[in-house]
Amino acid sequence: MEQRTIGSSTLSVAPLAFGGNVFGWTADEATSYQLLDAFVDTGFNLIDTADVYSHWVPGNQGGESETIIGKWLKKTGKRDQIVLATKLGSKMAPDKKGLSKAYVAQAVEDSLRRLQTDYIDLYQSHYDDLDTPIEETLDGFSQLIKAGKVRFIGASNFTPERLRESMELSAKQGYPAYQSLQPEYNLYDRETYEQQYEPIVKQYGLGVINYYALASGFLTGKYRSEADLSKSPRGQGVKKYLNDRGFRILKALDEVAEQYSATPAQISLAWLMAHPGITAPIASATSVEQLHDIAKAAELKLDEAAISQLTTASEA
Repeated sequence: MEQRTIGSSTLSVAPLAFGGNVFGWTADEATSYQLLDAFVDTGFNLIDTADVYSHWVPGNQGGESETIIGKWLKKTGKRDQIVLATKLGSKMAPDKKGLSKAYVAQAVEDSLRRLQTDYIDLYQSHYDDLDTPIEETLDGFSQLIKAGKVRFIGASNFTPERLRESMELSAKQGYPAYQSLQPEYNLYDRETYEQQYEPIVKQYGLGVINYYALASGFLTGKYRSEADLSKSPRGQGVKKYLNDRGFRILKALDEVAEQYSATPAQISLAWLMAHPGITAPIASATSVEQLHDIAKAAELKLDEAAISQLTTASEA
């Protein structure tokens, strides 16, 4: 399996990340264990989650995904086989949110306890905290790295300006620097990343672990009309893609998929994996069958004509 390095860190990962937002939501504990086993057994190693997953589910309070991963780690002893990425900063409770130094110190202890591990490979700022100086956040991360609780740090959902400011401060003040960016990026949602973030990624050599890699399932080809939106709990999030451009993308995906004897989901992920600077797109699955399907994307090497066809079809 091909390995890629996250930024200038020593973290080496296969080119697909498993999105842990489904654990404790659309995948129960037993299914989650099966998915994690299958993911690692297939040769992948990057598991991405967040402390807040899955706070939005009625009856949940956040921490469910990390708790399930932690139980799996304890049960299987596979900690050294994975690169574990989690996030902090989302609102867990009125007094549990943000990126203050004090909260960073508290949040990491909560995540380590749930994950049943003594270190996190990649600890990511889930959302920026405009009420906390950037220096304070970076100083908080610095303490965690010195204590061995965190190996490297990453950022998600920052404005381009604040991301650049964070990188410059790290360089000037000697703080640990963000090694990765977790942006929204897929065949449909391209403009913001490519125009605003990609120049920063290139300048600082950041790794990219992009979310919504399959556009909430739209790029699997599962949703082709409004009648299809009831197929899953995430269906309503796909409605915005049902337009002329979306259908043009699906047509190109179908044509390339036929050429490669693959599925639209595999082609969508393979296009991302072939994009310069993308380290590992994040994708989720709720069944082992789905996981094996998307895993095949890592075996596909699209030629220039296929990449060009998809790129052209998806232009705004």
